[in-house]
Amino acid sequence: MRILLLAFAAFFLQAAGVTQPSTTITIVGGGLAGCECALVLARAGVDVTLFEQKPGLRSPAHVSDHLAELVCSNSLRSDERTSGVGLLKAEMRALGSEFMKTADNCRVPAGKALAVDREAFAAAMSERVKSDSHIRLRERCIASLDDPMLVGSECVVIAAGPLASGGLFVSLAEAAGAEHCYFYDAVAPIVWTHSLNSSIVFRASRYGAENGEGDYLNCPMTSEEYERFYEALRTAHRVEARNFEQMRHFEGCMPVEALADRGPRTLTFGPLKPVGFVDPRSGRRPWAVLQLRAENVNAETCNLVGCQTRLAQSEQERVFRLVPGMAHAEFARFGSMHRNTYVNAPEVLASDCSLKKRPHVFLAGQIAGVEGYVESAASGLWLGLVLATRQRGLALTSPPPESAFGALLRHLQRPVKYFQPSNAHFGLMPELGEKAHKKDRKALYAARAEAAFAQWLAASRTILGF
Repeated sequence: MRILLLAFAAFFLQAAGVTQPSTTITIVGGGLAGCECALVLARAGVDVTLFEQKPGLRSPAHVSDHLAELVCSNSLRSDERTSGVGLLKAEMRALGSEFMKTADNCRVPAGKALAVDREAFAAAMSERVKSDSHIRLRERCIASLDDPMLVGSECVVIAAGPLASGGLFVSLAEAAGAEHCYFYDAVAPIVWTHSLNSSIVFRASRYGAENGEGDYLNCPMTSEEYERFYEALRTAHRVEARNFEQMRHFEGCMPVEALADRGPRTLTFGPLKPVGFVDPRSGRRPWAVLQLRAENVNAETCNLVGCQTRLAQSEQERVFRLVPGMAHAEFARFGSMHRNTYVNAPEVLASDCSLKKRPHVFLAGQIAGVEGYVESAASGLWLGLVLATRQRGLALTSPPPESAFGALLRHLQRPVKYFQPSNAHFGLMPELGEKAHKKDRKALYAARAEAAFAQWLAASRTILGF
């Protein structure tokens, strides 16, 4: 019956002059995962139709008409290979990731992290997609998996992100055959740099690790100043969830006020940790430090590092202006809270990230159960490689679980009692199998991962085609 209805829909659309995608692969969602997947396929000479609902329709978190918009932060986190995400980025570069090429070209100072000028990054990714002759960009909202515009596609990739339209996600949840999960994600405020008090705020990186003055601005607090800020933060008015939604936060992106609820010293051992800093005014280590990171190349605006929040906007002004150096801070963007949705990947996805009950439908990005900008792009990159090799009648094996890529993919396949999206980290990898000092473990994990990925890449080059 479903096939018959879709055939009728296709017939009437054709009669009405509405053209269908001429490509065998259709991607829904022009975010990081969708763009990366499309560009990988295009590089392999595969024609792709990419549907993006902007500019006609935006999610509550998006403000730009560009593709590949970065919403929460401009940071792509650590670039060191002794971190899980640093390894993942290195592996993505080795696989020719367009996301990584663009990010590297749009880099802004951020110490050992990779941060980008968000506007420049999104504009460059948009131009890259729009200029590719193998990608047909259609600005249209796809309402469900049975949308007539998807008729005729051999493969459909849903990369609509964790803020997928209600109709599409309801359709996806029905097709998955399992009740979907959700969590809340928070966005940190952005302030204008010129509004900070330069006699208090100082430039430095932790332990003075960077050359020159350092890539971060730092607001030092005494114990009294911190207590005043902490009490205001803890008691400030918060934007509450709607009645039918349970508030569940992703542990790696907790609102700063939710962290404060855990105790008065939680922040000083977390995002406001003062270790490695010296207040130039006193010559001593502060009690707490709030860091700010440049949002763009000219550093006109700064992101409050680790201060994602769901406080009401007026409360954000009141509370954060209690931080020394921010008494007259002007906000370029307030923090906000939005719901992120994802499927229970181990239950509903096959090993190739296709829906078990609809094998021609694939998921990529955060909706598939990964967390973070880099991980979302990695998911799109991997799915693009898988589908591109299939177009040539070949099969691509997954990278080994000892690698960052393989470990992240394995996370989507390992059933657990309470599945949650995950960043790339060493905890997803198999145990080392040897005793090692704590200070040596990251280096050992990294060395093993690099060797395992290099061996897999060498064996897979013929299949990959590069």
